[in-house]
Amino acid sequence: MDRSGLAAFLRRRRESLQPEDVGLPRGLRRRTTGLRREEVAVLCHMSTDYYARIEQERGPQPSEQMLAAIAQGLHLSLAERDHLFRLAGQHPPARGADSEHISPGLQRILDRLTDTPAEIVTELGETLRQTPLAAALTGDAALRTGPDRSLGYRWFTDPATRARYAPQDHDHLSRVYAAGLRERVTHRGPRSRAAWYAERLLAESEEFRRLWDLHEVGVRPQEVKRFVHPEVGLLELTCQTLVDPEQSHLLLVYTAVPGSESAERLQLLSVVGTAPVG
Repeated sequence: MDRSGLAAFLRRRRESLQPEDVGLPRGLRRRTTGLRREEVAVLCHMSTDYYARIEQERGPQPSEQMLAAIAQGLHLSLAERDHLFRLAGQHPPARGADSEHISPGLQRILDRLTDTPAEIVTELGETLRQTPLAAALTGDAALRTGPDRSLGYRWFTDPATRARYAPQDHDHLSRVYAAGLRERVTHRGPRSRAAWYAERLLAESEEFRRLWDLHEVGVRPQEVKRFVHPEVGLLELTCQTLVDPEQSHLLLVYTAVPGSESAERLQLLSVVGTAPVG
C-alpha cells in the first residue's frame, strides 16, 4: 500500500472536481478549491473521518468495497479506478460486463436528471444508480440485495414486481426477460453471472422454464412502458436508452408526453416520494 501516493492522488482528484460536476449545490460562500472532504464522504457513503484519515495517510488499508465506493464517488475513469486500487495494495476489479463501476460521463448525465425517472442498469437489469424520481416510481434499488437486484429475476420470483406494470403487458415482458437472458447466457458463456441467474430461475419458476424451452431471442421491450403506481395510478412513459458499450451499462430515461395525464401524475409522484420496494 502506497499511503503517500494514495493520499496525494485522492487530494488531487477531490480538488479537480466542482460541486456541479457531481450534482451538488455550490453555495454562496464557497472558498474551497474543488470538493470538501465531507462532500466526498457523502458521495462515497462513508464517514468524513474515515475518508479524511486516508487523505492524511492514516488508518487501515481500505477494503475493495471502500475503494469501489471512493472510485464511484469521485467519478473516476476505469484507468483511474485501477490506479486507485493498486495504490491501496488491492487488485483492480474486472472490467466489462461484470463491472459495476459507472463511467464518469454516464454518471454526470444521471446527476443532471433530477426531475426525471432515470436509472443506470447492468445488462442483467441490476440497478446501479437511480434518480429520486426513479426510486419513487419503482422502489429504492439500494434496499435490494443478491439476485433481487435484477428486475428480470424479480419478475419471475416476486409478484409485487409485476404489480408495478400494466397487466396487459405482463406476457410480453415475461418473453422479453426470458429471451434477453438467453441471449446474455449465449454471449457470456456457461460460467457467467447470466448463466447463474438462468440456473436459479430454472429451479424457481415454472413460467420461466416454459419460456426458456421456447428458445426465443430478439424479443424487445416496447418503447412506451406502462407503470402502475399504488398512489398516483397508471403512467405511460417513453423509455430512451443510452448505452456504455465498454461496461455494458444502460442509462434508461423515462419521460411523459408534455401536457398528458401521465405528465401530471409524474409531477404528483415527485411530491409523493419513494414507493415501497417492488
